[in-house]
Amino acid sequence: MVATGTSPDFILLNGRVLTLDEHFSVARGLAVQGSRIQAVGGTAALRRLVGPRTEVLDLRGKTVMPGFVDAHAHMDREGLKHLCPTVAGARSIEDIQSIVRQQVKRKKPGEWIVTMPLGEPPFYFDPVDTLREGRPPRREDLDVVAPRNPVYIRGIWGYWGRPPIISVANSLALQLADIHRGTRPPHRAVKIEKDPQTGEPTGVFREYNFIPTLEFTLFRIVPRFTAADRLKALRHSMQLYNESGITSVYEGHGVAPEVISAYQELWARREQTVRAYLVLSPTWRSTSDAVRVMADWSAFAGPGFGDDWLKIGGVFLEYGGDRRLNRIRDREFPYTGWAGFFYKAHTPEEYRMLAELAVRHRLRIHTYVAEDVEAPLRILENLAQHIPLKDLRTVFVHLLFASRDQIRRMRRLNIHPTCIPFNHLFKRGVYLLDNPRQAAKAVPLRSLLKAGIPGALSTDNVPHNPMRILWAAEARKERTTGQVLGTQERIPREELLRGFTSRAAYLSFEEEQKGSLVAGRLADLIILSANPLKVSTEELKNIEVLLTMVGGRIVHQKAGTFPVEI
Repeated sequence: MVATGTSPDFILLNGRVLTLDEHFSVARGLAVQGSRIQAVGGTAALRRLVGPRTEVLDLRGKTVMPGFVDAHAHMDREGLKHLCPTVAGARSIEDIQSIVRQQVKRKKPGEWIVTMPLGEPPFYFDPVDTLREGRPPRREDLDVVAPRNPVYIRGIWGYWGRPPIISVANSLALQLADIHRGTRPPHRAVKIEKDPQTGEPTGVFREYNFIPTLEFTLFRIVPRFTAADRLKALRHSMQLYNESGITSVYEGHGVAPEVISAYQELWARREQTVRAYLVLSPTWRSTSDAVRVMADWSAFAGPGFGDDWLKIGGVFLEYGGDRRLNRIRDREFPYTGWAGFFYKAHTPEEYRMLAELAVRHRLRIHTYVAEDVEAPLRILENLAQHIPLKDLRTVFVHLLFASRDQIRRMRRLNIHPTCIPFNHLFKRGVYLLDNPRQAAKAVPLRSLLKAGIPGALSTDNVPHNPMRILWAAEARKERTTGQVLGTQERIPREELLRGFTSRAAYLSFEEEQKGSLVAGRLADLIILSANPLKVSTEELKNIEVLLTMVGGRIVHQKAGTFPVEI
C-alpha cells in the first residue's frame, strides 16, 4: 500500500479488488485521489486515509477490476446507429409502414426519412426472415405512407453480419436519385431488383460486398453523416461504452479526419469519458501522394502524440483488398459513411513501399491480417534487416490464424496482434465447421501466450460488450450449431482479463499507466455484479457493470448501487 499525504477523493471498501498487477494480487479496497489511484490495500489501512471530503463507497463484497481497454473498437459507429429511426422489432411490412408513418408526422413534405437497416441488431442476419412476408418492403409499400417524402432504409455495414446488404427506397427517393428502368448497377456486386412485368425498379437493392457502396454511387443524394452528427454520435458512443465497462479504446484499423475532428472537439471541451488512441487512416490518393502525406505525419511517430485522454499515432496499411471498391469510395473523399476510415487496397509492391516509407518516418504500422499473416510478415521481416522495427510495436489487426513459426517470427519483430473471438468464433465460425484443422488453430490465444506475445482482445463494435467477448474466447462456440472450436487455444480466465486490460494498454505504450490497479496509475476502474474469476463460462457473459470510473470520475453508475457510507 502506497499513499500520499493528501486525503483521497474516493475510498472503495469491503470488496474484492482484482489488481491485475504482475502478481495478480487481490485487495479489499483502494483509494483514489485526483485522476490516479492513491493506495490499494486492506480495510483498516484505507480507513486511516479518510479525510473530510472523502467519499467512501461500500462495495458489499462486489468485485473491482481495471476498466476494459478495447483493442479494436470502432467506437464512433455505435452512436451513429442511434441517429436514425430504427426499424428493429418490425415483424411485417405493416410494422415498417407504421414506423415510417410516425416519421412523416415529424417531417415537412420533401424532407428525407432515413432509417436504420432491416433486421435485428447488432448483426442484422437474414433481415427478410424477420418479416412475415419473407421479403423487404418495396417502393409502393413505402409510397402508401410517405407519398411526399423520400424514404431510404439504409443498408448495414456488411461486417456487422454478412452480405447481401439490403437497402430500400420509395418512388420519390428513386426519382431524386435518378434511378429508373434503364439504370445500370455501379458494379457487378450490386443488384437492382426490377419488376418482371414492367422492368421498373422495385426500390429494393442488394449488395454482395461487405463494404457498402450504394451511398457512394447511386444514392449519393441521401443525407450523409455531418460533422455535428459525428460529434453527437461519438459523445453517445462513449456513454454506451462506459456502460459496458470500457474506459479506453485503441482504434488500430485507422480513423479518418472527420472522426478525428469529433474526438478533438470532445477533447477540447473536456467531455471525453473514454480515453482513445487513434491510428491514422491513409488519406493519399496514390502511392506518390503517400510520400508527402507520411512526411506530414512525422509528428505522430513512435508512441504517438497526445495526452492521457487522446493520442494519435501510427498508420493503417491495407495488404490486398478490392481495388474496385477502393476507387468507388475514393471518389467520395473525404466522406467515409459507416466506416470511419478510408478503405485502401494495396498490391504487395505498394504495401512494401508504403511500409518502408512508414518505418523510415518511424510511424507504427497496423495491418489487417485475418487469414493472411505470411505475406505482410515476410515484407516486414525484409524491412527489419536494414531498418529498426522492434521498438515500434507493430500491430497485426484481426488475427485469426498463425502457425507456430509465424508466431515465433512475430515475436522476434515485436509484432502484437489484436484478436476478436466473438467475430471469428461465434459470429462467423460457421466457415470453420467443415475444416477441423483450421478450427483448431483459430484465434490462437494460448499459442500467443506461450510465445510471450501480449495478444489483446477487442470487440470490433459488434457487440461492444466485453463480457460477451470474454465468453466467446472461453466458450469458443459457433453460433448456428453450438459446436466448440479449438479448445486447445483456450487460456486461463486471469489471462483473458489481462487481454482486455494490461495487454491492450501495451499497444499504446501505456502499460505503466493503465490496465492494472496499482498506486500511481490512472484511476480507470469498474465494479462488477459478480466475480469474473468465479462464475461459470455461461454466466460470464451476463455479468453487469455497476459502476465505471475514468480518471477518478464516475462516468456510469447503475441506479441504487453503492451508497456513500454514513
